[in-house]
Amino acid sequence: MNAAEKRGAGSLAAIFGLRMLGLFLILPVFSTYAHGLEGALEHPELVGIALGAYGLTQALLQIPFGMMSDRFGRKPVIAVGMILFAIGSVIAAMSTSIEGVLLGRVIQGSGAVAAAITALVADLTRDEHRTKAMSMIGITIGVSFAISMVLGPILNAWIGVDGIFWLTGVLALLSILVLYFVVPEVKKSGHHSDSEVSSGSFGRILRDVNLLRLDAGVMILHASLTALFVVLPMVLADKHLHLLALSEQWKLYLPVMLVSFVLMIPLVIIAEAKRKMKQVFMLSIALLVMACVMLATGHGSLMWIAIALVLFFTGFNTLEASLPSLVAKYAPAGVKGTAMGVFNTSQFFGAFLGGVLGGFMYHPALQNYAEVFWVVAILFVLWLLIAATMEQPPYLAARSFKISITSQAQAKGLECKLLALEGVDEAVVILAESSVYCKVDNKLVDEEKLYMMTASAG
Repeated sequence: MNAAEKRGAGSLAAIFGLRMLGLFLILPVFSTYAHGLEGALEHPELVGIALGAYGLTQALLQIPFGMMSDRFGRKPVIAVGMILFAIGSVIAAMSTSIEGVLLGRVIQGSGAVAAAITALVADLTRDEHRTKAMSMIGITIGVSFAISMVLGPILNAWIGVDGIFWLTGVLALLSILVLYFVVPEVKKSGHHSDSEVSSGSFGRILRDVNLLRLDAGVMILHASLTALFVVLPMVLADKHLHLLALSEQWKLYLPVMLVSFVLMIPLVIIAEAKRKMKQVFMLSIALLVMACVMLATGHGSLMWIAIALVLFFTGFNTLEASLPSLVAKYAPAGVKGTAMGVFNTSQFFGAFLGGVLGGFMYHPALQNYAEVFWVVAILFVLWLLIAATMEQPPYLAARSFKISITSQAQAKGLECKLLALEGVDEAVVILAESSVYCKVDNKLVDEEKLYMMTASAG
């Protein structure tokens, strides 16, 4: 990537990371805080709903926000989204009732800028470097999550959960300055089918069994994560169990996140480099099942919880890294953006469903922690059964190139020439975008021939 592309991708990854940091920071501390709010005693289910509420508005609005950015411009739509996020943060910070915090969380989620940021990244990068830029955003999200798990309890001890809401609101507004003063201006904005939703492709994506299986999986994964964190902070802070004070819980999450990250790396390498994706995929889900069974049967022991969380986050982080890769492998050439849009919607909706599930299942008076852990374990077993029907995925990578041809006949001719190259599995020319999208086998394709053939087209 050139300097402008690095600057654009890096600054947008920072904006995305700050926004996700604001959503993740409260995960390890929200449940204990929210149960002390007005109205929580009478309606404890609202605690879980408030934790996952952002996912509902994210799921409903992230695709429309992306489409609006095509019409009104990327930066204005992103700025509006960050303002909405800041407004929601302020409402949550100022609220003393669970209903008020719930409203704030809903408004936080309504600033659904993920698709608009992705579209802006696509505008600012050349086709051959776009995957690198998207990877920077993915890595930033993963790092934001890990930092949040450790930083959340520390910030809670210093400024409280209401202070965390204030902080995230300020960070959201500061990110608008980064957007306008650091992110480069777009020279030419256009639609990118590999990065954005194409409305005409929904039917094709929603009929693809392989992609639907992944959508169901990510929904279960994030529903389970949210449901667990309705209960887990309460377990750790339970005065009768004498496990770990809220202000000390970062001492649990820090080693857990570090060890799970180290264990994740070889699994991801084996999955991709050794082409053992299904085996690693199944193992990761099995680790989640084991972790939840351990939490259900041994949540009275801090050491047992720590081991369970290492297993859980090893599986979780591996799946978070591999699921988008699997979507890219299964998505037909030229519609990856739509496939990812549906996938992300499923992920956010899962977070909402998990909050509802945890909220209605957990009863503070009964302290029925094990019941929630068992139900989440059952969800993961269900996912394991769904994943068992998956074949080894096609080990194909996406490639896209700009072309200068203008006729349908030339487009068909180029597609035929590309498909004749060894290692090229799919090739689709979209004249409206002056682009060709390919699916290739990295171990077989001659990248130089591929590039030369598309560069000379027209």
